[in-house]
Amino acid sequence: MGRVRVGISGWRYAGWRGKFYPPGLQQARELEYAAQQFDSIELNGSFYSLQRPAYFRTWYEQTPPGFVFAVKGGRFITHMKKLRDVRAPLANFFASGIACLGDKLGPFLWQFPEQLGFVRERFEQFFELLPRDARAATRLAREHDARVEGRSETEFLTRGKLRHAIEVRSRECQSREFVELVRSHDLALVVADTAGRWPYFEELTSDFAYVRLHGDEELYTSGYSPEAVARWADRVRSFAAHGDAYVYFDNDAKVHAPFDAMALASALGQGPARTGRPARRMDKPRETR
Repeated sequence: MGRVRVGISGWRYAGWRGKFYPPGLQQARELEYAAQQFDSIELNGSFYSLQRPAYFRTWYEQTPPGFVFAVKGGRFITHMKKLRDVRAPLANFFASGIACLGDKLGPFLWQFPEQLGFVRERFEQFFELLPRDARAATRLAREHDARVEGRSETEFLTRGKLRHAIEVRSRECQSREFVELVRSHDLALVVADTAGRWPYFEELTSDFAYVRLHGDEELYTSGYSPEAVARWADRVRSFAAHGDAYVYFDNDAKVHAPFDAMALASALGQGPARTGRPARRMDKPRETR
């Protein structure tokens, strides 16, 4: 049985203040508070721009031992370049300070836009570029260009292999050929609940599962009922029978995400049941999450 981690996608949302975050909590302490509720959080700022080593060091310091960050890959690589000529941008991404997460570095999430269909050669070349251990990540990071000169950290000391998860939005990727390509590169194919808008997979293609819950009935907006939480708990248990499982709630628009995450963790026996709602801004465009 693998380890299950349940958390949230991002943590800095103005609408969560006074609802999930206690009234008067300093914005600078929101990650610290969230990390007391969850043992993992999906880091989304890395999707929008290259971060700095100082940021990653601060995030490391604000979270307890055993905490893990999932790190979302840069949209410059996935959405703008659409995987064309991305070795240098990928090197910049890995040199941006991710190494400062040390033993709190979890899986990487690579999300591809709806406009990027299944171009086998492009995906295959990208998959082959992804570093699978600290030594490979260090080698790649050292290839960075002037964009991160003077603000880089290239020395990865993480033990074990680096894991990568793939989330696709194009219906063209709903094919056995794509699934087998992902499996052949030992990548996790994201189980994404998107209220039917984008492809849904439940294929285990690596030794871990990666689940993103974007809303039960309405994208980013709907919460998950107790019945829906129970169904997902069953699915997650089945995934964990084959390896580790990472689950992140992204239905943040109406402050459902943190409470749904706590409900799922409780259903999985990972903590006390939370029925009340305790009383940060890494906002994301709705269409890219």
